[in-house]
Amino acid sequence: MPVPEVADSFSGSVTKITLGAAKAGGGTRTSTITVGGSRNVVYGGAPDNAGERPVIAMDVLDICPDDWPDALVEPYKDVLGNPVAWAKKCVNEFGADLICIKFDGIHPDKGDKDAEQAVKVTQDVLKAVGVPLVLWGSGNADKDNQVMPKVSQAAKGENCLVGTVTQDNYKALTAIALADGHCLITHAPLDINIAKQINILVSDMGFPLEKIVTFQATGALGYGMEYAYSIQERQRLAALGGDKMMAMPVICDVGYEAWRAKEAKLVDAPAGWGTVQDRGPMWEATTAICLLQAGANIIRMRHPTAVAAVKNFIQQIWQ
Repeated sequence: MPVPEVADSFSGSVTKITLGAAKAGGGTRTSTITVGGSRNVVYGGAPDNAGERPVIAMDVLDICPDDWPDALVEPYKDVLGNPVAWAKKCVNEFGADLICIKFDGIHPDKGDKDAEQAVKVTQDVLKAVGVPLVLWGSGNADKDNQVMPKVSQAAKGENCLVGTVTQDNYKALTAIALADGHCLITHAPLDINIAKQINILVSDMGFPLEKIVTFQATGALGYGMEYAYSIQERQRLAALGGDKMMAMPVICDVGYEAWRAKEAKLVDAPAGWGTVQDRGPMWEATTAICLLQAGANIIRMRHPTAVAAVKNFIQQIWQ
């Protein structure tokens, strides 16, 4: 039986955002990335309404991670603790569209590194790779407010994606991202109403809506995936319905969440589960593909095998 074409008509669309600044735009990037632009749901309607292809941002930590399972450490064993070599490997060998520098090391419980260290990592990675950067704080509000403004200044003019900001802690980073010409990540805890509220608050400070990417706490396969999927789907439908405060592209933190799942990293697993070397990347790839089908635009990932699988999926769907 033939599958009928879905051709619903929507009044709105997902905002298009370009990340990275080439030399002509005042930056040093050798490539830029544009996301968003969809005027329909995934699989829905004409290909011309599909918008820009989703992209993959691969994680690079500012410190050597001490809690990664062996299956995830293995592809990076020669570069862990060296953000420059790590970023180059992700771009040159694994095909990362963006590099996400995750500043775990500035967290008070994970090294309490100072702003000088974070600035150096940012500048060194900017020189080492030409793709756009995502600059992602530690998650500790007080420390991020001290360090991330200086990180933002160090990358001024590069049109990075900086974050994250919440409804309780948004003013300092919003102001500095505006001054330094970056895009901003607004963060909500899987609550569509809070997500809209933080977008309103940031917009009220004069930050342009067309430079905002939203992030709602990602649920991995088996750990809230259904809820995370429904939130992303609701946001896409709100955007298509014309809600300007919900029309931003979406970023999901798949790598971190997928590799927290015990099923992804359990070595002594029950018979039939397969090897952890296969199971972990599959867990990450499945999580990513589910969220892409819900409408996510940028996926943060870690394992190169999972990245390759997801890039293949994107190639097949967004032709």
